[in-house]
Amino acid sequence: MTAVLKGAASILAHTPDLVPLGSKPIREIPRFEGLGGECLAHLRSYQEAVAYPPNQVFIGNIRPDELAEMKQPWWRNLIADASREGPYGEIMPQDEFYGLLKAADAFDLVWLEEGFRYQIAEKLHLHPLLGDLKGLGGGRTIAEIRDKLARNEALPLNLGGELVGCVCQAHEEDEALSASIILEGLIAKASAFLALRHLLARVNPTDAGDIDYLLDFGEGAVGDRYQRGGGNIAKAIGEMAGCLNATGADIKAFCCAPTHAIAIAAALVQAGTFDQIALFGGGSLPKLGMKFQFHIKKDMPILEDTLAAIAILIGKDDGVSPVIRTDAIGIHRICAGASAQEMYEEVVVKPLNKLGKRIIDIDKYATELHNPEITVPAGRPDTPLINYRALGAMAYLRGEIEREGISDFVKNHGMPGFAPTQGHIPAAIPFMGHARDMIMAGQIKNTMFMPKGSLFLGRMTDLSDAVSVIVERNPATTKEVS
Repeated sequence: MTAVLKGAASILAHTPDLVPLGSKPIREIPRFEGLGGECLAHLRSYQEAVAYPPNQVFIGNIRPDELAEMKQPWWRNLIADASREGPYGEIMPQDEFYGLLKAADAFDLVWLEEGFRYQIAEKLHLHPLLGDLKGLGGGRTIAEIRDKLARNEALPLNLGGELVGCVCQAHEEDEALSASIILEGLIAKASAFLALRHLLARVNPTDAGDIDYLLDFGEGAVGDRYQRGGGNIAKAIGEMAGCLNATGADIKAFCCAPTHAIAIAAALVQAGTFDQIALFGGGSLPKLGMKFQFHIKKDMPILEDTLAAIAILIGKDDGVSPVIRTDAIGIHRICAGASAQEMYEEVVVKPLNKLGKRIIDIDKYATELHNPEITVPAGRPDTPLINYRALGAMAYLRGEIEREGISDFVKNHGMPGFAPTQGHIPAAIPFMGHARDMIMAGQIKNTMFMPKGSLFLGRMTDLSDAVSVIVERNPATTKEVS
């Protein structure tokens, strides 16, 4: 039995008022007088976030190759007629996302001011995918919310600088249930839920009850003081999305978690263990505003103001959807070196050799797709460009292209980065929806997804990681690549 890629969804939630609660801002703002005010002054409006070209690529309204031809800097050259909705999902405004946080809250830890709660309940009721949401519960007074904050038992939820709610701690002594950790978990849950809802609505559609198994590949960890990150957020998201016939588990592998999850899901479907598996990863609160000081210094908007989530559906062969090649999964073995050449030898060359293919036989490579407008102002490299150049150099060393052909290789087989810096999110998979559509339209015949992971960040090993997965045209289709 063959496993196929049946669909992918991508969503963004624009949350500028949560930027000061990101890991970097919450540490740096108290250290420098006036930095908090500068941070607020450099936040974007929702309209600007929607009109930002990379965000439109993320939800599928623009192809990555089109983005490469658009005038830069992208943040100065916004799209006049940009849409909130795209083929893969939406860009949700902050007020509605606060409503999702409340809907995701099973323990009355999200308090929303009563007037605001009523307003958001009405807006979500009109949302085509969220009209059935329950659990927004009762509201609170601003006095109650301020009292909770004054006792340092909660974190504020602001909207345009105005207090509209808070997220409470779940235990007064357990740091694993502090308000910040609870907020991280609820953000991951709510955003992944939204991506999963879009996925289910856009694939055929698929009924939530038809999903057999769930795999969460997000970075967030849930648990109490004794279990720490041992909790299961996959099942919590499935419950919220109505996947009542499924169970699931979390996959933790830093930025490589999505491709590990894809390989596992494809193998489980191919083995006949499950028929349809939904994979997803929600947004990361700690990653908001990581480069905010550099963006302020460059007098540009703080671009790390969105939470991203992706959902993927893998199922049995339907004779149409692109095939996941489980016979050519690339892995970075523990014994392998960590140089670019050694890593590409493991995760690119070896799996391609199994299939009798060359590097240039893959039409598009999806590597870490970090948006360079976020990273370069901070003195960091253009990560996708570096990776594609290294891959082109490998093709040259193998005699597949001439040295002067490396630039053309980058243009033809690569793409510009367009994803928010959310760790697991830029790790190749933002191209998943594009790849499926382009393969099925006959524009390309295959794609290799090949993210890398920095395991050494956990201080348990100095190893890196990498996993690759090839997705290609279903042999049952006859459409040729144009």
